[in-house]
Amino acid sequence: MGMYDELPVYKAGYDLLLEIFQFVRNFSKEFKYTVGDNMKTEGVELIKLIYQANSTRDKLEIIRQARERIETIRLYLRLMKDLRQINIPKFVSINAKIENVSKQLAGWQKSQGRNNNC
Repeated sequence: MGMYDELPVYKAGYDLLLEIFQFVRNFSKEFKYTVGDNMKTEGVELIKLIYQANSTRDKLEIIRQARERIETIRLYLRLMKDLRQINIPKFVSINAKIENVSKQLAGWQKSQGRNNNC
């Protein structure tokens, strides 16, 4: 692997992806192959975008796309909690991971914005 896998945001995103793959298995059949698969896809896309942002000079647009992915994952998570596919402790745990990635992406975006204004 390259240096991107040492980025804290990459590690946090990967931890979130692992968690998504693990808890989606417990969804009822009705949601496992719809929302569950969508959550997994969004998680994989998030990791790909973090990798792309790290390996390109113009990072802002890619980071913006990654932030969209994390918000989509947040929406799916809330939906699954409201449809009783995720218990409250698991929801709180996963939401903390989402928030961690989201804050790191926001910080990265902010620092790139400053770099582009110089």
